[in-house]
Amino acid sequence: METLILMALMFAMLYFFMIRPENKRKKEAQNLRNSLTVGDEITTIGGIMGKVISIKEETDSLVIETGVDRSKVRVKRWAVASCDTIHDDVE
Repeated sequence: METLILMALMFAMLYFFMIRPENKRKKEAQNLRNSLTVGDEITTIGGIMGKVISIKEETDSLVIETGVDRSKVRVKRWAVASCDTIHDDVE
């Protein structure tokens, strides 16, 4: 009986310290990617920084403009690591 309780306690600790925080991070990242708008400054998981100039919903991709020479790069939405633009949601 004690072994069963110990196993349940270890599983609960695993859930609360590893699984739950990871699911929360995934959900926050998905919300960030879904809330991107034209004009946002983003950084991809590959380290490319640029400004979103077009969003293509049918292919789930973004066109970003990078560098001084205004090169355009198309990336998948899942490749966005962070959004560097601060949105004020104050009404």
